[in-house]
Amino acid sequence: MSRYVLRVASLAAALGLWQLLTSLKVDLWLRFSQFPTVTDIAHAFADRVSGGDYWTDLTDSLTRILTGFLLAAVLGVATGVLVARSRLAEDLLGPVLEVIRPIPAIALVPVAILLFPSNEQGIVFITCTAAFFPVLVSTRHAVRALTPVWEEAVRTMGGGRWRILGSVVLPGALPGIFGGLSVGIGVSWICVISAEMISGQYGVGYRTWQDYTIVNYPGVFVGVVTIGVLGWVTSTAVELLGRRLTRWLPRTSYVPGGRPRTSGAAVAAPVAVAADGESQKQADAQQQGRSDTDQEARDEHFV
Repeated sequence: MSRYVLRVASLAAALGLWQLLTSLKVDLWLRFSQFPTVTDIAHAFADRVSGGDYWTDLTDSLTRILTGFLLAAVLGVATGVLVARSRLAEDLLGPVLEVIRPIPAIALVPVAILLFPSNEQGIVFITCTAAFFPVLVSTRHAVRALTPVWEEAVRTMGGGRWRILGSVVLPGALPGIFGGLSVGIGVSWICVISAEMISGQYGVGYRTWQDYTIVNYPGVFVGVVTIGVLGWVTSTAVELLGRRLTRWLPRTSYVPGGRPRTSGAAVAAPVAVAADGESQKQADAQQQGRSDTDQEARDEHFV
């Protein structure tokens, strides 16, 4: 509970500092006199929420981000596994992907305008492209980092390629895959907002840019806050889903002021501390033997 109180206090302190600097119109090197106050933004946010355009923009942006991100997740994981497991696929697709990967997704806006018949499809394409490469790279590295002994064990028991893929490759690479998904969802929000500003019709980015053109600065910050909250919610959802699907992994919980505490199967037995040096050595030897036994049991369980 103290951690949540500290987080709320830090947010309140940041807002209070913002209100103080803008209300006093402080101009040192940064021109806070150009910024609206927190109360001005709150009033503009209340007015915007009461209208229908705000919710229409919200729905359009969420639809675009979810469609593009889901496409990127499926294509990125499939391509990453294929490139990591097949030399032929790596030779055929690797050079093309590595040439396209450094290109910023927002630079593809003219390409999307020329390629797709509608702006909506172009925005989804840009969002998908932005999230595709983080997922691809993370999946590729996660699959290549898998221990070969797991695959050999499945082959020894008569498992084929699909069995190895479903029992070893995908479960073992899940932590790395969700790392890429967490990065991809953030990059998707950056690109979808930029694409909406350039070629969108409705959407949070489009409305934010329109407010800037008519010098409605409180409305601009309403859009900025909305983007931040939506990005935080979607990123948290991806992380929670990743924890849910990888709950079988041993986790270490942080204990403030103490040592990390391991949960799950990796719980160490307590060691009795002896008074003399000889008893201490015997206790350490027994603890080392129990740790080796636990490690062997965990390895046998994974196999």
